Amino acid sequence: MKDMNYYETFIAVAEDCSVKVAEFPKTKNGAKTVPVLQYEMITNHPYQYTQEDVMFEVFAQRNDIPVEQRSLERTKFFSKGQPCLRTSSLGKRYGWGIHHNSQGKVAIYAVESEEYKDFLNDSSLKHVKAMRSSRQ
Repeated sequence: MKDMNYYETFIAVAEDCSVKVAEFPKTKNGAKTVPVLQYEMITNHPYQYTQEDVMFEVFAQRNDIPVEQRSLERTKFFSKGQPCLRTSSLGKRYGWGIHHNSQGKVAIYAVESEEYKDFLNDSSLKHVKAMRSSRQ
């Protein structure tokens, strides 16, 4: 299986992100959305999970995959192409930058924070932007 994680990388907010101050993702009809689950997992456990861990765990929670089946389901999940955190609404819509450390573990930083600015100016990191929401 191909490693889909980023290492020593900072994902800046998308060019067309509409917020200047990071916002907390909201539930929809009382249910936790993908951005809410990603936000909670990353902020409650900074630098504990990789991008792959976050993407699969959110998928597993939303699809009620039992814990004992997760290893097999994870292999199936990554056997076909999956979007990365560059496509997450955290960076596209809500104003959160995503830092991947040397082990590929992730944490998020508000666009208005000093830490965010520090990551943007860190020449030792690879810099990419979250995907744009529009096609322009």
